[in-house]
Amino acid sequence: MTSLDPGLATTVRRQVVDVHGVPSSALVAEVPRPQAVIVALHGGATTSAYYDHPGHPRLSLLRTARAAGFTVLALDRPGYGSSAGHQDHMRQPEGRTDFAYAAVEAHLHGQDRGLGTFVWAHSAGSELAIRMAGDPRGAELLGVELAGMGRVHHPRALDAMEEWRRDPTRTRPSLRHALWNPPEAYPPDVHGGRRIGSASPAYEGHREGWQEELLLLSGRVPVPVHITLAEHEQVWANGPEALADLASMFTSAPRVALHEQAGAGHNTSIGRTGLAYHLHVLAFVEECALGVQALSAERAWRDG
Repeated sequence: MTSLDPGLATTVRRQVVDVHGVPSSALVAEVPRPQAVIVALHGGATTSAYYDHPGHPRLSLLRTARAAGFTVLALDRPGYGSSAGHQDHMRQPEGRTDFAYAAVEAHLHGQDRGLGTFVWAHSAGSELAIRMAGDPRGAELLGVELAGMGRVHHPRALDAMEEWRRDPTRTRPSLRHALWNPPEAYPPDVHGGRRIGSASPAYEGHREGWQEELLLLSGRVPVPVHITLAEHEQVWANGPEALADLASMFTSAPRVALHEQAGAGHNTSIGRTGLAYHLHVLAFVEECALGVQALSAERAWRDG
């Protein structure tokens, strides 16, 4: 497998900042004058390393997006990374949303943000992304990418998800199979997530009423939404009907784009088709940024 420009190998750094007395860690890849900033939110049982897998720069969202002119901030979500020992602050979803917004501000303090901020989320990270976008502060976002999420679990994952809800700190074999099937969709040393794994905070297993809340929150998202499901997704129901069902929830979004990633399993960013997936969504991010730029130019022309 060929890699991206070797000069990009030193462009990703780990950063820890203080957020109201709680440490927040992230991976950061900057450009001097970015087109926009991408805030990436990983899924469950991993960390920000999901977006920059060791030994696979070609599958790195941070390196690919930086090469395309975007600054990327891959946060360790609340309760992960440096904030793992501060779970008492993360029990309520409103607290996690506030923490995430404050963390973004702290990590990006003084940095050029280009035309704005785009939130890119995977799996369990999509909950936080939807909360951030549905919050009044979400109106300032360029848009949102939601990958590996759904409303209805895949039939093969129903029992596995129930086991996981009872104890989110452990990944049961049946759930692991759903998360990492088919094996051939991943490089051998990526399959199973051994190099990027992390314990999950306890709050991830307590989502009673989330489906009802999801419907409410998604209807409040006022920015463009991109949704990706993998061709071989086995955690959530997939295919055209499932994608259309997800799109129907975002009634306030000016645009909803749907994508099935060919050849991918649940973990779209670190499968063999990760680069194809990243390039596809980066095109959407570029469109969102240019849309904001065009709107600003039109307003300036009218005011002038």
